[in-house]
Amino acid sequence: MSLSQSATFAGDVSAAEAWEGLAGEPQAMLIDVRTKAEWAYVGIPNLSAIGKDVLLVEWQSYPAMAVNTDFADVLSAELERRSVGRETALYFLCRSGVRSLAAAKAMAEAGYDRCFNVAGGFEGPLDGARHRGEVDGWKAAGLPWVQS
Repeated sequence: MSLSQSATFAGDVSAAEAWEGLAGEPQAMLIDVRTKAEWAYVGIPNLSAIGKDVLLVEWQSYPAMAVNTDFADVLSAELERRSVGRETALYFLCRSGVRSLAAAKAMAEAGYDRCFNVAGGFEGPLDGARHRGEVDGWKAAGLPWVQS
């Protein structure tokens, strides 16, 4: 798909809005783009209450944090394998909403029509005590998650 044919990034949503979209649209997907270390040690969203799972595809790999140049191809192949169409709502999540924004824009550029960034991420920004998870994001919204 040429750049002129690419879809437009759909915008930022809150974690609660992402949950509502995931619960309300049968094919909607949550893509967690954090690192393997974050998934293992910090936790991941738990979508079992709505009969879904989270797609885990790194945008950057720890420790070098180099961008995964195969991200769009890998994710596109997985979405195709799951018969997820290009018009399906895709919600992208990282720690605070920065990496997921880049990933959502990359997938929009790859031709997916409804790519949303979960702006607060999984843990949100640092609070006054330099802790995450209390101010904004998936955990702060009280949405389900699990830790290994």
